[in-house]
Formats: sequence, C-alpha cells, structure tokens
Amino acid sequence: MIYLDHAAATPLGAKAKKAMEPYFADDFFNPSAPYYPAKKVRAEYESAKDRIAHTIGAKGNDIIITAGATESINLAFTAAAKKVLVLETEHQSVLETAKNFDHKLIKVDKTGLIDLKDFQNKLSSDIELVSISLANNELGTIQPLAEISEIIRKERQNRLKNKNKTPLYLHSDASQALNLIDINVARLGVDLLTINSAKIYGPKGIGALYVAHGVKLKPITFGGGQENGLRSGTENVPLTIGFAAAAEEVKAHLNGNRKHYEKLQKVFKEELKNAQIEPIFLGNKKHQLLNFCPVSFPGIDAERIIYKLEDKEIYLSTGAACAASKGEKSHVLKAIGLTDAEIAGSFRISFGALNSESDVKTAAKEISSAIKEELNRMRGEDA
Repeated sequence: MIYLDHAAATPLGAKAKKAMEPYFADDFFNPSAPYYPAKKVRAEYESAKDRIAHTIGAKGNDIIITAGATESINLAFTAAAKKVLVLETEHQSVLETAKNFDHKLIKVDKTGLIDLKDFQNKLSSDIELVSISLANNELGTIQPLAEISEIIRKERQNRLKNKNKTPLYLHSDASQALNLIDINVARLGVDLLTINSAKIYGPKGIGALYVAHGVKLKPITFGGGQENGLRSGTENVPLTIGFAAAAEEVKAHLNGNRKHYEKLQKVFKEELKNAQIEPIFLGNKKHQLLNFCPVSFPGIDAERIIYKLEDKEIYLSTGAACAASKGEKSHVLKAIGLTDAEIAGSFRISFGALNSESDVKTAAKEISSAIKEELNRMRGEDA
C-alpha cells in the first residue's frame, strides 16, 4: 500500500497507541469521581492537557478538549454574536458555521494566499470574529497570521479611539499545521486556535480549542460543567492521553519531518516532470506545507485515475474528503481561479510518515502511466 492522503487522516502512531492502552480497561475511572483511583486519572488527564497546550505555547487551562476540529470551530464562533469574516478557502466546517451569522468572505490570490487589501476593506467596525486557517487543507498554503493579527490589533485600537465596544477576535484552524509548523499562539497573535489529533498521528474523534484570556464563549453542550463549563460530558481520558503523546511526538520531530517531506516533494515532482505529462503544481511554493503536493492535469478525469490507482493499492484524493464523498467540486480550487477542466483533473497529494522515497517514486510513475493511458483513451474517442 502507498498512502498519499495524510491531509485526510493519519494512522495512529505507536507512542500514542501505547500511551492510551491502560485507560481503556485498567485506569477506566471517571475523573470526576471522589476516590483515589479516579483522582489519579484526573491528574493524568490534566497533565495531558498541559502537554497538549505546551506544544502551542499555552497552558492547560487555556484549552478546551473537544470531539475534533469541527466542534472546536463551532465553539470558537460562539465568541461572535452577529458578524464574522472568513477566508473563502476555509474548510467546510468554518464556512458552514459562518452561515449562521451575517458573514463576508475574504478573497485569495491564485496560490490561495489571502488578499490583505480585500481583508482590510471588509474588516468593518462591526465585525466580531475573523477566521483564517493557518494552512489550507487542500493546497497547504500557509497564511501570514502574524501580519493578519497586526491588522486586527490596529483595528482594535481604532475602535477604542472611537469608543466602539464591539469585540474583535482572531480564530485560526491549525488542524493541518501542527506536525510541520512550530506553533506559538503568542507569536501568531491568535485569540482562538483549533488543533486536531487526527492529523498528527493521534486518535480520531478528539481535538482542542485554545482560548485566550478575556475571550468569552458560550457552551454548545450542556450538562455537568466540564471543560470550564464549555463542554460538558465525562472527559475522554484515553483519547486525550493519546492526543498529548502524538502532539509531543510531532513537535519533537519538526525539523526531521520538514527535511523528509522536502526530499519527497523533490523526488515526486521530478518524476512527474520527467514523464512529460505537463503537471500544474498548485498552491504557493514559498508558503506551503512541505507534505502537500496538489497537482492538476487539465482535461483529465481525476476520479477515473483514482479508481485505477486504487486497484494497485495507491491511495490519493481529489480534494477534501468531505467534499469528495459528495461528488462536489472543490470551492478552494474555484476560489483560486482554476477552470472546470483544471479542477476536474486535480489531485490533493499529501505525504506522511508512511512514505519513503521509493514509495513516492513508484506512485509518481504509476500516476504518470495512468495519466498517459487516459490521454490515449481520450484521443481515441476523439478520433
């Protein structure tokens, strides 16, 4: 098997799996119970939260454990009451949540990078929340969050001068970024940050939301008042422990991961170029996650190629898994101005820990071969 869709999901890492095992059966206690074994589990749960928070330069009290990035995003948006501003290439969970508000979309350029002029023009004095991902989930384009947060800081100053008490917060979905970017919430200047275990070789079904001091959120789940009253329900101890182990593991290997993916990128692109099939590489080459290699072959039906490759146990996708499963065209690729033919021929290739240089070479050759076969088939039909 050659798996090239790590942006959709990563396998569970060995350290995370081992760390979780005792909490499924032996240390099964409810952290809210009053006796010693439960209190011990409570301490270990809180320690895991501290460890997760530390990987983004925060403290355990600053994060809310959730069931994943989608819930974190929904919770983050409760900081707003009426008006929000989001990037047009955001993940569907951000765009769908924004529809519950009076919202505007910020434009991007042809590489998926934010149009800062459009952002400033749309940042009106009544906007309460801005949501911009740290790295896009289809292109891997990295947004200049520090620059964005400086624009927001100046807007806050203007509001103070004008005695405008409307709050303004910056949220970022960093689900794709934690295993490749050294994230520090203070450096980024964010008020709210979403992270996701499923993208960093941790267990699925768990995520976290960083909440800066002074940001007021409203619960979307009610009950016993866990997670500072924002996310009631018995704490998911095993998955939180696994999340912590995975987050520490990727943090410790950031530089090694970057070098590995940089090499895989080079090998993969060279193989495709040598095959003379005229690939168009998408995204921003200077500001892109190194494990992302989105590519388009205009006029090709990418879905046909994916099915052919699946027979050879090579797995990749046409875009975000949630959109691909519905057969929808990517809103991200539309936003960067691709034609229908370019969108139809696009693949989202994302490398991961499972991949070797040999794997990537083999995959590139098989993709090239499948593309050539498809082109020959199409020429035959045209004839």
